[in-house]
Amino acid sequence: MYLTRIELSHFRSHRRTVVDLDPRPVAIHGPNGAGKTNLIEAVSMLSPGRGLRRAAADEMMRQPEALGWRIGAELRRGEALHEIDTRVEPDHGRAVRIDGKAVPQSALGQLCRVLWLVPSMDRLWIEGADGRRRFLDRVTLSFLPGHAEASLAYEKAMRERNRMLKDQVRDPGWYRAVEAQMADAGADIVAGRAQAVARLSAAQKNAGTSFPVSDLSIDDPEDAPSFSLEALEQSRPRDMAAGRTLVGPHRADLRATYRDKGVPAAQCSTGEQKALLVSLILANARAIRDEIGAPPLLLLDEIAAHLDAGRRAALYDEVEALGAQAWMTGTGAELFVELGDRARHIEVTEVGGISRITG
Repeated sequence: MYLTRIELSHFRSHRRTVVDLDPRPVAIHGPNGAGKTNLIEAVSMLSPGRGLRRAAADEMMRQPEALGWRIGAELRRGEALHEIDTRVEPDHGRAVRIDGKAVPQSALGQLCRVLWLVPSMDRLWIEGADGRRRFLDRVTLSFLPGHAEASLAYEKAMRERNRMLKDQVRDPGWYRAVEAQMADAGADIVAGRAQAVARLSAAQKNAGTSFPVSDLSIDDPEDAPSFSLEALEQSRPRDMAAGRTLVGPHRADLRATYRDKGVPAAQCSTGEQKALLVSLILANARAIRDEIGAPPLLLLDEIAAHLDAGRRAALYDEVEALGAQAWMTGTGAELFVELGDRARHIEVTEVGGISRITG
């Protein structure tokens, strides 16, 4: 699975960018602000959702034109070559076409698997649980594309339940249908997350990686009962007092422990936390490769940060062994010298507010 071509039109700083590719990793270098991350963000939009920056679609329009944006790509998967087109026009939602046919965003998840690691994730283990849940859900989605539908159904039902709680609705009859929807979708979310963690753990076992292995677990708040329809019913008086739902998978947290040291990830050094994240992304990619027969696209933004030369070289070797088309960015070409001709090298510069690429 790899891109043979990608085209950007009026996407952030890229007015018109076309890159032809082969299966090798892509090493992208250039000064800060030149448009490196914008390029790999475009690749992330070949998967469902809001991409690696979690930006609204209109925020990605090149300014000041604000004409909308388009990303076109050719994806090689096995013997098949697929054409992907996704675009946004002013005052319209995002449209997706695969091989000329209009499809929902969820179809992208069935066709193209994309994983990413970006600098904003470096504080994953020491910030709030929201970011760790999003990380866990992205991992789950990479294995189970239907996880997105379960999450949307759960969130929709929870919003309705929270509205009733805030309005102090006390008639149990009003809650039954919406709580049943939450329970069904929530059960799928819980099961999917557990399956994803199990697959990550299996992929880390005996992987021969140069990066530290972590033991993972999914924790609920200490006072939360096991999630079920009955738990929602029993929690209703407490939830009404709080004005929101206090039990369910939206309260879960992902925990990681550095296995060899027995130290929680939150207590590890900055470099160790980065290495643990890299290890999990690589494990995720190996698990996908073993499941579908092809590694996913990897987007590794500013990957050299907090990695010394030895760890960088180890990462490049593991990416090559994985066989993934990994898009890696850094400020200087020297950060990718160990890759040599094993990668496609691209320089991104900015001229008059427009990103340009060479290489």
